Amino acid sequence: MSFLNNLDWRNAEKNFDPTKKVSDNDLAKILHAIRMAPSSWGVQPYHIFVIGDQTTKLKLKGKGYNQQQYQDSSHVLVFCGRNDLASRVDKYFEIASNGDPIQRKSMEAYEKMMRGSMESKNPEEGMNWAYRQTYLALGFGLAACAELKIDACPMEGFDPSGFAEILKLPSDIKAVATMSIGYRKELPHSAKIRFPEDDLFTKIKNT
Repeated sequence: MSFLNNLDWRNAEKNFDPTKKVSDNDLAKILHAIRMAPSSWGVQPYHIFVIGDQTTKLKLKGKGYNQQQYQDSSHVLVFCGRNDLASRVDKYFEIASNGDPIQRKSMEAYEKMMRGSMESKNPEEGMNWAYRQTYLALGFGLAACAELKIDACPMEGFDPSGFAEILKLPSDIKAVATMSIGYRKELPHSAKIRFPEDDLFTKIKNT
């Protein structure tokens, strides 16, 4: 039950201790959880920048409305949606077939169906779809941090064009959200405010 208990423990941390760093081992676990997140068709239309460099973090802070989390956290993860969907399909089947053309041929019908789904989206629709998939990956990253009792703060408050310039993003990859990770300062934390279950859930039971 540690995971569920740690969900009560976690919060969107604003006050990181800049002297405490996430270990390489724990960072690898967080990235593994993100990599294992579900995505539609398994295409994983996102890319995550993992930033421990303080100079880059300070540049991001300047385009992130000077939020202190960028500066004081151990690492900043920038989650980007990607709209190069045709190449993602190619890469997916290259991996799935282990580069074997005969095996790839056996997947032809599925590839055609997937490619049709991707090609039916105009650029705006494709990027919006990628954004939704990216948030699934972000959620798995937050859950992994809770499991490890590593503090995290997801944020959308930043200038995407400024981030694109700092990270040298191509036009088909756009920053969606960030997640600062590290360890909290030992300060009092307010109790979580959550809406009650009957506000959030409608249960339709068997009759």
